[in-house]
Amino acid sequence: MLHTIKDSPNYRWYVLATVAIGTFMSTLDSSIVNVALPTISSQLHSDLSTLQWVVSAYLLTITSLLPIFGRIADMLGRKRIFAFGFIIFTLGSVLCGFAQTIWFLVGTRVLQAIGASMLMSNSAAIITAIFPPKERGRALGLIGTVVALGSLTGPALGGVIIGLTSWRSIFFINIPIGIIGYAAVLMILPNDVPNKEKERFDFTGAFTFTFGMLAVLLGITNGEAWGWSSLPVLGSLILGMVSIILFVMTERKVQHPMIHLSLFRNRPFLIGNLSGGLSFVAMFANTMLLPFYLQGILNYKPSQVGLILMIFPMVMAIVAPISGHASDRLGPMILTTSGLLITALGLFYFSTLSTTASFIRIIPGPMLMGLGAGMFQSPNNSSVMSSVSPQKLSIAGGINSLVRNLGMVIGIALSVSLFELWGGVSLPQPGQVEEFMFAYRSVMLVAMGIALLAAVISYSRKNYIKATNVSK
Repeated sequence: MLHTIKDSPNYRWYVLATVAIGTFMSTLDSSIVNVALPTISSQLHSDLSTLQWVVSAYLLTITSLLPIFGRIADMLGRKRIFAFGFIIFTLGSVLCGFAQTIWFLVGTRVLQAIGASMLMSNSAAIITAIFPPKERGRALGLIGTVVALGSLTGPALGGVIIGLTSWRSIFFINIPIGIIGYAAVLMILPNDVPNKEKERFDFTGAFTFTFGMLAVLLGITNGEAWGWSSLPVLGSLILGMVSIILFVMTERKVQHPMIHLSLFRNRPFLIGNLSGGLSFVAMFANTMLLPFYLQGILNYKPSQVGLILMIFPMVMAIVAPISGHASDRLGPMILTTSGLLITALGLFYFSTLSTTASFIRIIPGPMLMGLGAGMFQSPNNSSVMSSVSPQKLSIAGGINSLVRNLGMVIGIALSVSLFELWGGVSLPQPGQVEEFMFAYRSVMLVAMGIALLAAVISYSRKNYIKATNVSK
């Protein structure tokens, strides 16, 4: 059977399906806990500032380690690192499910994220290696859609699971998926040959990048709790920025850099990543706070919250392939810009919701968000990946993943900081409802502004599309 699979004319699609399992699982867990946060807050006795680390620690770890595991895989073999990713991710999931304290849960989420970063850092490279140039864009676009669906399906699926069982089940469900994924890696993925050239690992780049990301995001995440003018916050932000500047200086000089910064001189690549990162900032601002509105203000059960949140990925799943196909004829600019404008409209709609909104009244919000995201993601991924040469596809895919995860982390940190700055509390008492709603509506309007900025940036790519097509 193994021989038949590898000799099949559809073998590359089996590889894509295997990579998709790991990609979907790792991105799903970036957001599946969101709907469980109010329950976890109550059972593990945690406030919102601490609670956000259950989500942020996962995303921050992935963001920091993506380029590191990408380089390690080039040196030791992608199949080996991808397989280890499934093992570590599944082990982390088991430990998350048994967590009895909030900080133990945060720590095991970090372990989960180490496995997830092994999976996510190698997905684009594995696809690039197995697909011919004429099919790479389509395959990478599909993986991009899987990433977006995984990130956005999490809260909805989590709500359904919690409604049927408990919040611990959202981690235990990864056990059978992880086992299946690991078996598929061993059976299906090709035995790639590690790079035999004696390339030196960029330890300086790895350290400065990881330290810089951790320090900057630590300052952003705790700005409201510690005070934006406090020494810990200012120190974190300054040290982080200095470390990132040192990272950029290092990468420009070393022979085998962690990240090829020259790609950012490619304007379509830069525009696509900027608009894509900002889109995730805007989306995750709402993803973080919406469950608290639905449960804390409207008193919905987790299963009801899950049904509402399911609307977003369902609409996106329908729209994304249609949008991707349409972009082949219309180009990316119209669809990406329109998608971001619709996302902004959806965020504005959320800002108009009241303390007594009915189920039907809420539905247009996630529908607009799903429509906007579906229109934007596939054409944007295609635009980013088609703007670079085939030799740089795996590098470009890694940077694209990095920017996406950074957008998620910043979106969560920014939304929580602004929410608390404007007087919001995660589980409001009767006398705190108006403060909650003011803070929630204000954050939605800020997120709308970010989506509009992303639309302006996306629109600017029209000046470079013709030049890119001519160069090809």
